[in-house]
Amino acid sequence: MTTDLGRFAPTRQWMRAHPLATDAVLAFGAFVSMVVGSFADPHGPHGPTFGTRTPEPFSLLLMLLGAAALVFRRRRPRTVLAVTCGLSLLELTTGEPRAPVAMCTVISLYTVAACTDRPTTWRIGLLTMAGLTGVAMLAGPLPWYAQENIGIFAWTGMAAAAGDAVRSRRAFVDAIRERAERAERTRDEEARRRVAEERLRIARDLHDVVAHHIALVNVQAGVAAHVMDKRPDQAKEALAHVRDASRSALNELRATVGLLRQSGDPEAPTEPAPGLAVLDELVDTFRHAGLPVEVIVQLGRADGPLPAAVDLAAYRVVQEALTNVRKHAGPGARAEVSVVRVGTSVEVTVLDDGGAPAADAADSAPEADDSGGHGLLGMRERTGALGGSCFAGPRYGGGYRVHAILPVG
Repeated sequence: MTTDLGRFAPTRQWMRAHPLATDAVLAFGAFVSMVVGSFADPHGPHGPTFGTRTPEPFSLLLMLLGAAALVFRRRRPRTVLAVTCGLSLLELTTGEPRAPVAMCTVISLYTVAACTDRPTTWRIGLLTMAGLTGVAMLAGPLPWYAQENIGIFAWTGMAAAAGDAVRSRRAFVDAIRERAERAERTRDEEARRRVAEERLRIARDLHDVVAHHIALVNVQAGVAAHVMDKRPDQAKEALAHVRDASRSALNELRATVGLLRQSGDPEAPTEPAPGLAVLDELVDTFRHAGLPVEVIVQLGRADGPLPAAVDLAAYRVVQEALTNVRKHAGPGARAEVSVVRVGTSVEVTVLDDGGAPAADAADSAPEADDSGGHGLLGMRERTGALGGSCFAGPRYGGGYRVHAILPVG
């Protein structure tokens, strides 16, 4: 909730940013008003007159001290109220003619009422009103029913009421603002929850549809292989079913994934997903950037090609690990990459020497726990999704080591 103040908005912002200077200006204005008011005589022969009396030096000193205390009214509101009340009592009992020192008490009482709760305002306000008015009625030279005495009671009462009203309005505005912010947060959280639920539902539908079509393709392909030699017509028909089922699966996949895309997402790439076949190109980009990299790849052709998911995951692990070396290793660092097929798994290892003394390399290495960057978390998620594991941590003697195991089966 905001208020449009037009051309006064910069002034209000400055006042909020410099409260002490604002209170100093207020104190100076109150001092000038008290001094000017002390020259007025409300009991002139023909009504109130100005310039017919002069304040005493002691009264001027009390007014100056009261105005100076108002500079700190927001920092120490109760202390300032006590000081101004004491100065006002001195003026009420000794001043002749009486000067309006009680104006300082009115301002400080308003500040206390605006900064505290209502019960405190009632207690302090009634005590201040009764104390100042009682002293003015009993110790002053004027009759107890004089308008100056009643005026002290009225001004202090209005100050307490005005401060309490301002405090109530501030609390009301803060409550509305807090409620609006909470409602906005709740609305955003609800929207994100609904989006997540809808995406989960779409993913389940995608799994059901694609799994159905892939199962159909598998069955028809088995039939075609079984009858290929004896009944080629039936094999041709089975292959036609395979083609139709695969086309339907692709269409379903494209439509469902399109629902998951957002308006700001980049267009889907048309090139195939990268893999270890283009590992040399990836390594060359790091070499051109000044990072010496040695690569060893032993996959064994007799074991057949790697599954696409394993091939992509191995490529991404190497890419992210070399990126971390480039970012975090010291100057002159060297990296070693090995991709080796061991039995039914592929082991990907990326080592670096840190390029600096061991202490410096350890300080500059990324964290190995879950508090590290998103790259390490992404490598763990990729390998975990395939049933593998990934370890990343400092090496003995300096540098860093990333080791991932990807099951081929």
